[in-house]
Amino acid sequence: MSRKRPCLVPETLGLKRRREPGRAEARPLRSEAGAARAAVAELLQLFPRGLFEDALPPIALRSQVYSLVPDRTAADRQLVSSRSAAPPGPGTAVPRMVLQSPRAAGSVPGGASFRAGRCQKELQEQGEIRVIQLGFDLDAHGIILTEDYRTKVLSACDGRSYASTVQKFLASVLPACGDLSFQQDQMTQTFGFRDAEITQLVNAGVLTVRDAGSWWLAVPGAGRFVKCFVKGRQAVLGMVRKAKYRELLLSELLGRRAPTSVRLGLAYHVHDLIGAQLVDCVSTTSGTVLRLPET
Repeated sequence: MSRKRPCLVPETLGLKRRREPGRAEARPLRSEAGAARAAVAELLQLFPRGLFEDALPPIALRSQVYSLVPDRTAADRQLVSSRSAAPPGPGTAVPRMVLQSPRAAGSVPGGASFRAGRCQKELQEQGEIRVIQLGFDLDAHGIILTEDYRTKVLSACDGRSYASTVQKFLASVLPACGDLSFQQDQMTQTFGFRDAEITQLVNAGVLTVRDAGSWWLAVPGAGRFVKCFVKGRQAVLGMVRKAKYRELLLSELLGRRAPTSVRLGLAYHVHDLIGAQLVDCVSTTSGTVLRLPET
């Protein structure tokens, strides 16, 4: 028996989606090759680059992708290699939302173009995207276009004493290894980094300590984003929690003025809440309702 839940296609999230003549709703994204690719392209366009003075590359979360691609297993298969895929949640699917972006889903401002017909797994294996650990949760994985990552890292390290070490890392490690983390012997024996150089990479914010002898891939200055994200997530959850019966119409939520703590935008957080299964989506005659799960 299929464990997929019915797809929900709300009317309101960003711009209104186009309707085809004679059809009640646009064709939803299917769990097929390229579905996660298009989802990431849409989500990256929601990232408020100006909030961080354009110092950070646009970041999408894997949880957000789950809000757009109903089949979690398919999403993980397209996003990352099987050895680094996150375990599926209680169900393999979540309701999807359509987010119509002002630009074509094939390109992202300031980043490399996604090539049509190529699934996310191929993109990662060929080095066109990077998946990073954001730190506030073991399953909190950020997705960044490699060219955006490279550009922002070089900019952040320009003129610093460790700039040459960072350039060495970007030239040797980044193209050869798509892993979330790196081991001591891998860095020293395979890529030829000395302990002092690894320390420089940590100081530069390119690596963060995972445990003794291993490091996560990181983005310089990402702590600012994580701080905004965590505060915003809690604030949007609080908006649903304070509503009558702990539920709120999606259209009503998105029509409200965002609290000052929601600096990344309501739509950005709604994708996360649904994909991370922090709220349930319920289809009603009035529209899609976001409801806090019963505890």
